Amino acid sequence: MTAASAQKTQELPDLFAPQLRRERVVDWQAPGPAARAAMTMSGMEAMRGIRDGILPPPPMAKLIGFRMATVEPGRIVMELDAEESLENTIGLLHGATAAALLDTAMGCAISTMLPAGQTSVTLDLKLTYLRPLSVKSGTIRAEGKLIKLGRQNSYTEGFVRDGAGNLAVHATATFSMIGGPQQAK
Repeated sequence: MTAASAQKTQELPDLFAPQLRRERVVDWQAPGPAARAAMTMSGMEAMRGIRDGILPPPPMAKLIGFRMATVEPGRIVMELDAEESLENTIGLLHGATAAALLDTAMGCAISTMLPAGQTSVTLDLKLTYLRPLSVKSGTIRAEGKLIKLGRQNSYTEGFVRDGAGNLAVHATATFSMIGGPQQAK
């Protein structure tokens, strides 16, 4: 360490001071039993079950803190009240937060149109960040919309808006279809 960098380090406040420490406890249900239960339901039934608290949300939703707010055929809206555990070192929400919200909302939008025993997995996800989000952004809403449901691949579009309704992130994604009613047995 040079003398100049050592002096800069000494001038910094104690960034590890006890009053700056934060803790967050996350609890979740084991995903296996919920996934098996969901596979016996149509996608719409499963999405409504998660929204209505009949099925537990996936652990990732609990970790980040988002919830399913709207379930319609081909459309899902997730909501998030952002908190500082999701921030990056410049005080904004990490881009992965929007990515997780959109990937989930878009995949769930597909699910609303699927029979029991069929699901999808992400093949590609393209995001365009248009404005930053922070804990001051208000309730963040991620909307996933089904564009085309296919036998092998399905296509979706997604939007993240801040609490004022401003578009912050736009996304498109392709999902691979797996399973089907004949394979649900």
